[in-house]
Amino acid sequence: MPAVDNDRLTDRISIGVLARIVPRDLVEEVLVETKRQERRTRLLPARVMVYFTMTMCLFFDDDYEEVMRKLAGALRWLGNWQGDWKVPTTGAISQARIRLGAAPLKVLFERVAVPVAGLGTKGTWLRSRRLMAIDGFFLDAADTPENVARFGRSTNGHKASALPQVHVVALAECGTHAIVSAAVGPRASDERALAATLLDACEPGMLLTADRYFYSFDLWQQALDTGADLLWRVKSDLTLPVIRSLPDSSYLSIIVNPKIRGKQRIVTGQVW
Repeated sequence: MPAVDNDRLTDRISIGVLARIVPRDLVEEVLVETKRQERRTRLLPARVMVYFTMTMCLFFDDDYEEVMRKLAGALRWLGNWQGDWKVPTTGAISQARIRLGAAPLKVLFERVAVPVAGLGTKGTWLRSRRLMAIDGFFLDAADTPENVARFGRSTNGHKASALPQVHVVALAECGTHAIVSAAVGPRASDERALAATLLDACEPGMLLTADRYFYSFDLWQQALDTGADLLWRVKSDLTLPVIRSLPDSSYLSIIVNPKIRGKQRIVTGQVW
């Protein structure tokens, strides 16, 4: 019994932190902005479904009804939920999610997704620079005709994945792993094109890291224009001539626009 009580307290604290980071007033503001504010009283109002959708990310192994039970219990514990209330059926919860749609969650994410590390947060800083990283990954989606048409499946020869897959490219704060911007596309979407949409979240004082598959001259130039410092891996076939050797065994080089051809690419001293 004590272990169960401790687990419930942990659940309530987790949801309590979520409610503090995403206050009700902000949720209501976003619902008005996205025209999802409801005109009549429902068992599952839109604001509850916003918190339910976020709570599913905390308890992704639980079914709909169990997540809703935990959410209601935590909000009642916090004093934000009063009166008798029964957990709705899975069908009722699904219908409420459909009514809510994706737009409020997208806008809410854009409002609250910011770097969170303080100056003393371990793993987040390199001297005065905030360490950030761009990376991509895939998520399984529900096997519906709409998701298959929108995102597609991963294929390997004649075989396809059991579920449609979403391609996500995210900009995250190192150390805290807080995602501050994200782009979503089909399974076969161009990772660099998705990454380009995240650069508005970069700024001077950041050190942006990326693996070798993200490099292109155009994307590198766009990232430089944000004022952030860049630390990217590149593929081994990229020509990086030695312009000047440095004492630590590294060297200065020049990246040339691939559109420049012929004699214009020849090094004369330190000029291309």
